[in-house]
Amino acid sequence: MWWTTSVILWLFVINLGVVIGAGLYKHRIVLSEWIRTSESGTYWDGETARRADVGKRFWGFVTTIPLTLLTLASLVVAWGVPLPPSAARSWWLAAGFLSLADRVFTFVYFIPTMIGLMRAADTPESVKIATRWRRLNYLRLAIDVAAWLAALRAFASLHGCPASLEVVLRQHS
Repeated sequence: MWWTTSVILWLFVINLGVVIGAGLYKHRIVLSEWIRTSESGTYWDGETARRADVGKRFWGFVTTIPLTLLTLASLVVAWGVPLPPSAARSWWLAAGFLSLADRVFTFVYFIPTMIGLMRAADTPESVKIATRWRRLNYLRLAIDVAAWLAALRAFASLHGCPASLEVVLRQHS
């Protein structure tokens, strides 16, 4: 059971890290192709978003299925399995609930809104919706980073690693 617990947490940490890296890439590179700004205004390029179709080609395999399953597994394991250090359980539950918030936000707002945007023409309304989607994506990335940091802390606590940066800095000074 201990081995399974550790593997679930490790996979959760890895997947959250991939989600953050891919999310930053999407935000920095991909969204700038879909939401274009020039001297004459801001434009929504639904055709480019449809061609890329990153929801089906990438995100479904990285977050929609794996992160959702790992989030649920993490919550079940962290809640139900007696873990040696209580700090590990607290951090793991924090990471799980943060990731659950991301998953709910994604399924309730981000996926349906992007599906609608992919069908939308370049209108002031679609630009407004796309711009709001992009702004709220910063919040989603912040939630993911917080979940990842909490999961890393849980992993460190579970495996007896130094509990704080202060301890590490003292060891190297």
